Amino acid sequence: MKTISPALLAALVFVLACANPAPAQETPTGVGLGAKPLPGAEVILDGTREMLDEKWIYWEGPRFSSAMPIQWKIVEDPVDGGTCLMTDDRAADGGKFGAADIVTKKTYGDFRLHIEFLVSKPGGNSGVYLQNRYEIQVLDGDKTKHGMGAVINETESPYHAYRGAGKWNAYDIVFRAARFRDGKLVEKPLVTLYFNGEKVHRNQVINKVWGGPNSGVDGGNDNGFGITDSPQGLKLQCEGHDVRYRNAWIQELTLEKADTDF
Repeated sequence: MKTISPALLAALVFVLACANPAPAQETPTGVGLGAKPLPGAEVILDGTREMLDEKWIYWEGPRFSSAMPIQWKIVEDPVDGGTCLMTDDRAADGGKFGAADIVTKKTYGDFRLHIEFLVSKPGGNSGVYLQNRYEIQVLDGDKTKHGMGAVINETESPYHAYRGAGKWNAYDIVFRAARFRDGKLVEKPLVTLYFNGEKVHRNQVINKVWGGPNSGVDGGNDNGFGITDSPQGLKLQCEGHDVRYRNAWIQELTLEKADTDF
């Protein structure tokens, strides 16, 4: 019986693989720029002052120094027309996060979130806080664990997925809250994130609340490791920069298994 040489076998495998490539992963419904709310989802930002006042308040953390009504502005969408929300509050000038952050009045456990943002100028900074604890960074120019698209200080920045300043970007997130038994933490929070339609984090464990007490709920509790068993709102950070948000909606979930992949 004739044998096939290793080189010929490798060549045949290569040809077959090229002829039958693995199917591309399909992007889930409701992901990417312009994604419409899924059934049962609640719109939380629609570019109107009415919705901002109805569904959001300031987070009155230890550094809070603004005052109601919310000073953030409804402004023109610089790309597509219409209107959007601008993180404009002079109380946060100089990067004073926590001085003028806004948070939803409603609180959430597990959820799916869609939100779109635009950083107007290089170096612009904001942040999307899941349960007013865990930051998904919005920071132009930073490719580190503190940079754009990072689960802050937990992952590297997936900067390649960022479209750049002056352009709209989209985060699509499934988040599973921490689990407790008899008052003790037994399962850490998990998150999966699509950045402009690309899955960049899958079932990422979040170990603590980073940034101290001015950053979010439980930030000053046992150096951020003292996560408490309480649902919290979605927070948007103000650091005195021109960052804009639009088309935000949230769908409440109940994730029995420790899995946020979608």
